[in-house]
Amino acid sequence: MDAANLAAGSWRTHLKLNSSFVPDYGRPRRLADRVHRITAPNPSPFTFHGTNTYIVGTKTLAIIDPGPDSDTHLDSLMEFIAGRTVSHIFVTHTHRDHSDLVPRLTAVTNAKTVAEGAHRPSRPMRGGETETLDTSSDRTFRPEIVLNDGARISGDGWTIEAVHTPGHTKNHCAFSLVDKGILFSGDHVMGWATTIVAPPSGKMSDYMTSLDKLLTRPERLYLPGHGDVVKNPKSYMKALKAHRKMRERAVLQRIRGGDRVISDVVTALYRDTDPRLHAAAALSVFAHLEDLVERGLVRATGEPSPSAAYFPV
Repeated sequence: MDAANLAAGSWRTHLKLNSSFVPDYGRPRRLADRVHRITAPNPSPFTFHGTNTYIVGTKTLAIIDPGPDSDTHLDSLMEFIAGRTVSHIFVTHTHRDHSDLVPRLTAVTNAKTVAEGAHRPSRPMRGGETETLDTSSDRTFRPEIVLNDGARISGDGWTIEAVHTPGHTKNHCAFSLVDKGILFSGDHVMGWATTIVAPPSGKMSDYMTSLDKLLTRPERLYLPGHGDVVKNPKSYMKALKAHRKMRERAVLQRIRGGDRVISDVVTALYRDTDPRLHAAAALSVFAHLEDLVERGLVRATGEPSPSAAYFPV
């Protein structure tokens, strides 16, 4: 792609997103042997139709991402559990749409909570900085079991392995259903949209490294935190990676072409995007710029920040 096309904003790749998902709120959907999905009724521009909660097992269950603090969703989960034992509750990351129901669900199930760790920034906080997704971050959650990368927990007919995938958040962790070819991919890989990477909670270089990590793994079916299943994850992740690289080139070209602030870059590159998502787009542009500064391709006035001015090197 030439510089003129990049400057015009024609930076999109052939990334095919799937917006055909039907949530079927409150009703369990069988996706594989011993794997069901119940979607929470919390639709938004950031959650698509809602957060997917997954239930694994038959007699003794594991729950992945309980979802938002919703009476309706809790009732739907308890109806499906139907008195069975829930041994573990796994949390992919600590955004409230995934973890807020944990206290109420553990109170009624006595299950052990499992995650990579507590919420924290992906890099040291700078003076006066606050998290850009502050209101969506759950700082109260502390897992009872901290699962290291590659560690496993087994239950009734299932074994789940931790696959650390920082990028969207520092503590993001996908979970592999061992020997079943299934990965619960959280918000790292979703078929309906690209992932928000917003510093300091998220970090673009971590996100790209985690994509490369998943490309080496054997899972053939991804069950994401929002939207429908991803059936061809390797080809899709290659398209995601190409999309991010193309976006990086577009951001760099805008800076080299004279844009100095993030809002100008967003106006140029996201003119066909729902305006409700422009704030999220600005966070993504910031993540790219922060990465470009670290790599010596762009410089900022002072520390990189959403309000800084950026210049080519």
